[in-house]
Amino acid sequence: LFGTPDNALQLVGAGVALTFIGIAMLTPLIARPVAATIGIPVRALGVPGKLARENAIRNPRRTAATASALMIGLGLVVFVAVFGASAKASTSAVLDRTLRADFILTSPTFTGFSTSAAEDVRAVPGVATVSQVRQAEAKVDGGSAFLSGIDPTTFPAVSEAGVLSGSIADLSQPNTLAVFEDHAQDNGWSLGDVVHAQFPATGDIDLEIVAIYEENGLIGDWAISLDTFDENVVAQQLDIFVLVKVEQGTDAAAVRPDLERALQAYPNVEVQDQAEFRDQYATFLNTLLNLVTGLLLLAVFIALFGVMNTLYLSIYERTRELGLLRAVGLTRRQTRSMVRREAGIISVMGALFGVVVGIAFGWAMQQALAPEGFTELGIPGGQIAAYVIAAAVLGWLFAFLPARRAARLNVLQAIAYE
Repeated sequence: LFGTPDNALQLVGAGVALTFIGIAMLTPLIARPVAATIGIPVRALGVPGKLARENAIRNPRRTAATASALMIGLGLVVFVAVFGASAKASTSAVLDRTLRADFILTSPTFTGFSTSAAEDVRAVPGVATVSQVRQAEAKVDGGSAFLSGIDPTTFPAVSEAGVLSGSIADLSQPNTLAVFEDHAQDNGWSLGDVVHAQFPATGDIDLEIVAIYEENGLIGDWAISLDTFDENVVAQQLDIFVLVKVEQGTDAAAVRPDLERALQAYPNVEVQDQAEFRDQYATFLNTLLNLVTGLLLLAVFIALFGVMNTLYLSIYERTRELGLLRAVGLTRRQTRSMVRREAGIISVMGALFGVVVGIAFGWAMQQALAPEGFTELGIPGGQIAAYVIAAAVLGWLFAFLPARRAARLNVLQAIAYE
């Protein structure tokens, strides 16, 4: 986590698996004090609350095993939430540092659009700079890579690449390349070195490094000029996005209607300001994360069935005890409350364990991806709190059937149960 290994993601994955195993093994050691602490507010609710707390801490191994299933499911959900918040925060930070354009032309799915849209925008009054960005897949130094084609004469006016050595303007020379700092360091490259590339249309080509930069948020890890791009990428002459900057002293809001009118012939092109561009990235990311979260919530749902089954087992094991409690005055309503509150304690404990490990895993993933631009750690506190509350409420609801079973025990038969 604190170095720069090439296999950081694999190490995090192995660490997550081992951590789950370790926590599942060690949870019984801390289940009793944790359940006792969580149960303090429940104990204040009367005799059923006091009995629920005592039942939760009586068998720490069983309580821990039940809570561990919920911990794993909710831990993965929280991990995805933290990872998503970190990705959005990192993207916003990168765009704040690098984006100088007033407007960005994009397609809804980032699949590209006609290059003539940029030509029409250049004719709009008040527009000072229009810079096109294209992308295509190729092989660079033997590995697959996405190369960005940029206009070296206009790109510095609309975006800050954080050039460490060389100049983006030097991409105007034929067969030249700008490289992200991490790739240059990993391969020991410097200005003037030649990198071998292979394009599907034109085959092998040698590219000379003329710039090394540290901000890869907009153009990725490899950049070439539009001229070099068009010569070697024949089948994908589409702009992935276009950066537009208005003239100094011109009101950007007044120029926007003219831009939209100029682009009426391109229904798949959207005009966005910087805030809307960030929101589009966030929406796209949320769609993917919501899908993954929905699948992981199924694991939480299954874990709640585990809570219900454990309570059923507990009721069978405590049949005589329940009969004696009923005999000395515990009502059916109090019996149901006792079982449901015990389920709430177990569910909250599993949820809290899941939150802790989920945040830890999210932080570990963010650290592993920090060299790739994930520089910000985001923790969605409100969302995580909602998960904990939902787990407690659902645990309480899933305890209804076991609680009903406990309340309907025949007192005499329960006392005589061996």
